[in-house]
Amino acid sequence: MSKILTRRRVILGAAAGAGIIAYEALPQGAFKYGLIKAADSFTLRAQRLIIGKSLVREFSPADISPQFPTNGVNMPEGETYQQLLASNFGDWALKIDGKVRTPVSASLAELRSMPSRTQITMHTCDEGWNAIGQWKGVPVAHLLNMAGLAPDARYVVFHCLDKQGDGVMYYESLDLFDAFHPQTILAYEMNGEPLPVGHGAPLRLRIELQIGYKNAKYIDRIEVVDSLANIGKGRGGWWEDSGDAVWYAGQ
Repeated sequence: MSKILTRRRVILGAAAGAGIIAYEALPQGAFKYGLIKAADSFTLRAQRLIIGKSLVREFSPADISPQFPTNGVNMPEGETYQQLLASNFGDWALKIDGKVRTPVSASLAELRSMPSRTQITMHTCDEGWNAIGQWKGVPVAHLLNMAGLAPDARYVVFHCLDKQGDGVMYYESLDLFDAFHPQTILAYEMNGEPLPVGHGAPLRLRIELQIGYKNAKYIDRIEVVDSLANIGKGRGGWWEDSGDAVWYAGQ
C-alpha cells in the first residue's frame, strides 16, 4: 500500500483528530453515552460482516512472548480466594445457571477432563501493549451446550472472584455469537503450565476476537441472561459500567 502523503490523507487525518478532540470535550451524559453506543454498534456490525466466524491468527511456540504482563488485579483480596488457592482449587467448582435448561457445577478436575482447545494467540491490551501466549481450556460453547440454552437466552455473563476498588466483584459479558466462537475458551493452562494466579487462576476467559479487558480473569460463575439491563449498570461489564469502555471491544 502506498504511503505517499496525499491531500486526501491529510484532510481525513485532520477530520479524525478533530472528531476525537470534539468527543473528549463533551461533558459526561446521555448524549456522549449515545455516541459511544452508536460507535459500539457500528464496530460490532462491521467486524461481524468482515470476519464472521473466521479464526484469528494463531502463532507458533517460537513466537510466545518471554514476558506476558499481568493486567488488572494480580491477587484477589479476601479469605475466600486464599482458601481456594490453598486447596489448589480442589474445593472449587464452576457454576453455570440462569437461562439454561440444566444448571451445571463442574470442578477443575472435571473441566480438565472435558474436550479442550489449545491456541497460541496475541493478547492486545487497550493500554497499548500486546503479548503472545499459549492457552489451553474448555470451549465456552461446550459448556453452554452441556447446560442447554433456554429459548430466550441472549448473553453470557462471567462473574469473577476479584473485587475491584469500588468493592464490586468483576464481571464481563459476551453475546452468543462470540460465546460460541471456536477460539472462545475458559483457559486453565498458560504456556503449558497451570494458569498462574496473576493471569486469573482457576479460569480465565479467552475471547480472541476482542481486546484485553474483555478477557476476564478468576472466573467463578457463568450466568446466561436474556438482557444486560440488570447486570451492573446495564452495559454488561465492570469496565463498561465504570468508564467510557464500549461493550463490544472488537479488534
